[in-house]
Amino acid sequence: MQANRSIPDVSIIPELAYDDVRAAARWLCDAFGFRERLRISDHRVQLTFGNGALVVRERREGESVPGSGHSVMVRVEDADAHCARAREHGARIVGPPADYPFGERQYSAVDLAGHAWTFTQSITDVDPASWGGEMVEPT
Repeated sequence: MQANRSIPDVSIIPELAYDDVRAAARWLCDAFGFRERLRISDHRVQLTFGNGALVVRERREGESVPGSGHSVMVRVEDADAHCARAREHGARIVGPPADYPFGERQYSAVDLAGHAWTFTQSITDVDPASWGGEMVEPT
């Protein structure tokens, strides 16, 4: 794949719409620990987190509001500490950190524009068959 400094070197880049792109980018950095990578005028900001990326973009006229069935999942090192940081910066925590049988500790939050987020911490390596999953592609 051709390298290009104008886009993060990742395969999938979700784009989330906000009314105030700069304020949203700043909030996502403060609350969720993203880092700004590139600003494009006032209508787009590229953010990174670990080896992933996200684009905060301007909401288009007539575009539906968030919460319409999508969410973004982000892997973190410490779900409890991350949740505390998010709460401190005003994220609405809709599911506190909890352990799941598939080896993850997760919490769910809603950001300042109503986008749903799940933050997940791997706490153990679990065979998917032990909780009803079916590995389709070997790792």
